[in-house]
Amino acid sequence: MKPTGWFQIGWSADLAAGDVTPMRYFGQDLVAYRAESGRLVVLNAYCEHLGAHLGHGGSVAGEDIQCPFHAWQWSPEGRNTCIPYQKAVNRVRKIGTWTTAERDGIMYIWHDAQGRAPLYDVPSIFDLFPESGSVADYLEPGESGRYETAELPIHPQYAAENGVDFAHFKYVHRADEIPTVVNREFGEHDFNTELALNFKRRDADGAYELVEGRTKASLLGLGLGFSYAYGVGAICSLTAVTPVDDERSILRFSAWASKEEGQDEARMAKRQRNAIGQLKADIAIWEYQRYTEPPGLATAEAAGFRDIRQWARRFYPEGHLGHGAAEQTAGTDEIQAGQTS
Repeated sequence: MKPTGWFQIGWSADLAAGDVTPMRYFGQDLVAYRAESGRLVVLNAYCEHLGAHLGHGGSVAGEDIQCPFHAWQWSPEGRNTCIPYQKAVNRVRKIGTWTTAERDGIMYIWHDAQGRAPLYDVPSIFDLFPESGSVADYLEPGESGRYETAELPIHPQYAAENGVDFAHFKYVHRADEIPTVVNREFGEHDFNTELALNFKRRDADGAYELVEGRTKASLLGLGLGFSYAYGVGAICSLTAVTPVDDERSILRFSAWASKEEGQDEARMAKRQRNAIGQLKADIAIWEYQRYTEPPGLATAEAAGFRDIRQWARRFYPEGHLGHGAAEQTAGTDEIQAGQTS
């Protein structure tokens, strides 16, 4: 079962005004387009006239999308606005719509299996971590700071549980030590944590010195993991996992690198690529992971995993207990999600 929440569907720069693109998420075919005003619109993919896919050959007509089959036009609210060969429009049929948002150059849609309106807002990463500074203090994600996978057999909960898995930093990310949990707090829709992690750095003479680093992370729902890591420079990042269906997801990663004195853009871009490299190390595990319920846990980690799995249940329809339940109920009927009719 696919969880409730905000999920990334791409980067704003990839969809210019007048662009139309097909998408498939949450087991449904969708179409995204950017109206001439710049508004991001996502609808169910099929024209309610004779079922043509609007994402393949459809075009933008002002604020509306035009079907490639018979040129019927549909508004951002999913209503028919034009049938070019008659005066009256079809007031009965309506295309399902999806709530969208854009922050920090990232495109999001809201998904809910029960069809509810958004339960919370999606923030700017710089509002989540005010001490990080503003976007002007960072090299924004460009070619060196963005990463997108193909469809992979990964569930959003894998990435979400990284927030309590302090031990993997040493064994997956080759940290010099296991980090210390400074703070851990579960909210209604978010989970916030802070880790202290010291690491070694060579000084100008080639000797090693110990540098104190911190990572603050905010998990918003199960699809969006924001973080602010600082020590030698800072990296703000977003790890986003968006389900394609019950078995597969697309992962996207965005990294903002702080502008540090004496560092040119090439050096900042290298720090962004290094951050992507850390995510790839996680993906190498997640891609072949089997979700275990109940897990056999070490005493030191048991409370964190127990708490996050209990917290995660709120993002699934009542009666479903998260990813384990999703696997057990795969192939059964479910309410079509995230749209209004």
